[in-house]
Amino acid sequence: MDAKLAVGGDRARALALFATVVEAGSFSAAARTLALTPSAVARAVDRIEARLGVRLLLRSTRALTLTAEGQAYLLAARRILADLDDVEQQIADQGSPRGRLRVSAALSHGRLCVVPLLGDFARRYPHILIDLALTDTLVDVAAGQADVAVRFGPLPDSALTARRLGESRRVIVASPDYLARHGTPLVPEDLHAHNCLNFNFRRAEPIWPFRHDGRDVTLCVEGGIVANNGETLGQLAAAGVGVTRVGRFSVAAEIADGRLVPLLEEYNPGDIELIHAVFVGGAHLPARVRVFVDFLAERLGPRVAPPRRDD
Repeated sequence: MDAKLAVGGDRARALALFATVVEAGSFSAAARTLALTPSAVARAVDRIEARLGVRLLLRSTRALTLTAEGQAYLLAARRILADLDDVEQQIADQGSPRGRLRVSAALSHGRLCVVPLLGDFARRYPHILIDLALTDTLVDVAAGQADVAVRFGPLPDSALTARRLGESRRVIVASPDYLARHGTPLVPEDLHAHNCLNFNFRRAEPIWPFRHDGRDVTLCVEGGIVANNGETLGQLAAAGVGVTRVGRFSVAAEIADGRLVPLLEEYNPGDIELIHAVFVGGAHLPARVRVFVDFLAERLGPRVAPPRRDD
């Protein structure tokens, strides 16, 4: 039994050492972090590779490069070490959630809807450190790049767990100044005469959906500016540049104070995107992930789920 315990402890130390080597980028940098000599670190990695019977790192004079087996070992090491840390932290604090929680959210939605909630979460869970990244680039949650990601639209099939948070309704808007200069579109086809501002990443062609005489139809529109987030498009529309179609959450303040006017609402087909929190689930879900997802479902849903139209 003592020998097994010793082996278990050695393996945990090996996982931590290997993860440190990869993060540091060299044996010498890892040695400084671990208070060891570079040769001791190199020998430790050699022992791991000898035990596994595979090469994990390719060495050169300039860099260390992970092999495919090394990448798999690194991902497993990070998950196992995170689980160990979470178990120890929960026991030490009698189950109170704590530790670093890496959260990824889209730029506009994160700034407008997620960030305003974090103060309340921090007060409720003072031992959780929120590490927030706002980006429109999809991070790989399964590979350990984030603990929780807030995603819009259809989700691809994966092993991740998804928790529905709400939905975002799309709205077409323009500023009163723009409409005074260019006229108000009364039917979807009128948009052909307008400068329609679009996203640059959603479709190869800028197609807006409508419901006309009980039928779902699409209209190809054109404009002089495309952007990668709804907040920017809403800002351009509020400045009188053109007409845009964005998530209502990103222009709610401008609509409320009259800087933007919703258009063609009678033709809105119920243009909705679902919003989910995605994370690695399972029996060993860290408490910090669970309470954060529960918090988002409690607080975020009503903020991004405008009432559905009856049609």
